Amino acid sequence: MIIPVTTSFQKAFTGLSRSTWLLSMVMLINRSGTMVVPFMTLYLTTKLGYSIGQAGYVFGLFGLGAFTGAYVGGRLTDKIGFYKVQLIALFGGGILFFVLAEMKTFSLICLVTYLLSFVNEAFRPANSTAIAFYSKVENRTRSYALNRLAINLGWAVGSAMGGVLAKINYELIFWVDGATNFLAAILLIIFVRPSNFIEHKIESKHTRPAISAYKDKTYLLFILLTVFFAGCFFQLFTNLSVFFKKELYFTEPVIGFLLALNGIIIALVEMVIIYRLEGKRNNLYYISIGVFLVGVAFLLLAIPGIGLGVALLMIILVTFGEILSMPFMNSFWISRSQQQNRGQYAALYSMAWSAAQTIGPITGSQIAYHFGFFWLWFSAGLLCLGVSLFYRKMLFILLAKKKII
Repeated sequence: MIIPVTTSFQKAFTGLSRSTWLLSMVMLINRSGTMVVPFMTLYLTTKLGYSIGQAGYVFGLFGLGAFTGAYVGGRLTDKIGFYKVQLIALFGGGILFFVLAEMKTFSLICLVTYLLSFVNEAFRPANSTAIAFYSKVENRTRSYALNRLAINLGWAVGSAMGGVLAKINYELIFWVDGATNFLAAILLIIFVRPSNFIEHKIESKHTRPAISAYKDKTYLLFILLTVFFAGCFFQLFTNLSVFFKKELYFTEPVIGFLLALNGIIIALVEMVIIYRLEGKRNNLYYISIGVFLVGVAFLLLAIPGIGLGVALLMIILVTFGEILSMPFMNSFWISRSQQQNRGQYAALYSMAWSAAQTIGPITGSQIAYHFGFFWLWFSAGLLCLGVSLFYRKMLFILLAKKKII
């Protein structure tokens, strides 16, 4: 039994292009410097003496910068290519991290935070487009899963390292975060060739005309559903830990273990699962199942008097829901795009998550504050189940029109 599992694990990582591995390595280096975001609130309130309310405004601008940056990044990707946009975003983000470390007045912190988020998020659609370019249709979902693995590992490393550095000096997290941006850019210059995208883009003009992503009604519905789902999903990284602490009375180490379990499961099994499922069924089929599992996981939290066992089951369910939904979401938007408009599709997808990252936690916290956590988890669970049904309905409509994605 061990041998087949080991073989599947090995095969899950084989067949991916060298450039796909290098792009994931660039993402790993970049995300390993993710220290400013998880510790920004503490920095503003404990180091600089601003209120939690003011810190909330700063994060609101961070979300706005991510939203607009993704839009512009997608547009630029289609005009000048993903390679140049990635380099501009990495170098520009590195410089702005250094600048933000020196900002002490609230207005300047807000301004630089917005600019930093804008430039950093412009990297995402360019990177997504690059992965699509360097992968094959038959392993595209695995290519994105590898990139997700790099993001998860980088986040874990960055958060842990950031805690140590913040204890020494908060300004160190800005300098190290900026340095990893520069290191990622240097690796991109050394190992990834820049010319292929433009050549392929010129050739692709001889294929069928590409419509604008903003006129693709099916895709716009997909984006709207994704905003609703992602808004619920982001409760895991904001309001869930508060619920565990204040309602279930879990200790910080227990909460840390439960949240870390999500990343551990993804690192261990996601690539194998994607390897087994990729190409077997329609992308929307897996997405609908994944979102359904996340909905069930949230509904478990609404059960009165739950303990550690149910919380553990919830984390497991939501993690497998994430594994089944998110990699195939990437494959879905790629399948609807062409080379010359791929940046637009990538931008809209990134904008959906950026919008959800701003709206979801704020809305969730207000529901929990005014009505209680029961209604937060109950409403999040029902919303995910509804979104799952709409994804399934999209699948049936596309199949009926013989537009199998």
